[in-house]
Amino acid sequence: MKLNLTFDRMPATNHKTLADALVKFFTALETPKVPRGISVMNPYQDRETMDAVRAFYRKFFHDSRPRTLLLGINPGRFGAGATGISFTDPTRLETVCGIPNHLPKKPELSSDFIYRMIAAFGGPETFYARYLVSAVSPLGFTRDGKNINYYDDKKLEEAIRPFASRCISQLMEMGLKREVCYCIGEGKNFDYLHELNQEHHWFDQIIPLAHPRFIMQYRRKQLETYIKQYIDLLA
Repeated sequence: MKLNLTFDRMPATNHKTLADALVKFFTALETPKVPRGISVMNPYQDRETMDAVRAFYRKFFHDSRPRTLLLGINPGRFGAGATGISFTDPTRLETVCGIPNHLPKKPELSSDFIYRMIAAFGGPETFYARYLVSAVSPLGFTRDGKNINYYDDKKLEEAIRPFASRCISQLMEMGLKREVCYCIGEGKNFDYLHELNQEHHWFDQIIPLAHPRFIMQYRRKQLETYIKQYIDLLA
């Protein structure tokens, strides 16, 4: 399913490098207000995590080339909720991306899929030279100590709308490509991002992709097929 939308271009803000802009963005993230009983994960307030974030972006984004954006849902505890880097758990941050860290090495299913796909694409240097991966909400949420998606609670979904809009707008001001965005999540995440895009006119086209957690939990036998679907769209 593809949405073809044509909008006037918005001017991009100049930055020394994309890495500089991203580090500044994550450092300045303010925790949004959320409904009672829901907690917000903000790994960027942790010094060790920010050291890893800086190292990652300076390694792969230390230039001013425009990237195409992929947007997931929101971080989970063992992926970006720990590392601050979308779909990247501490193990793959170290073993695949070459960023040593002392974060707890707990594997994360979505990270497993994404880095299998990145390997098939040609490796992190090749992939990140063309793509930036983030999320509709760059901060994650928990309830009773367990991950929740922003759309699992209607009050949360509405509460983070200004935050999500502001974050995507700030990312787009870094000079990212506007022709297409890939939405990681074909259902509610895609619907929500589509609504926001109709309001803010960030992208001409949004293409949904199956979510890695869905693939790894329910379609594991078709793993190579889904990797090929990603590669066919992104290559």
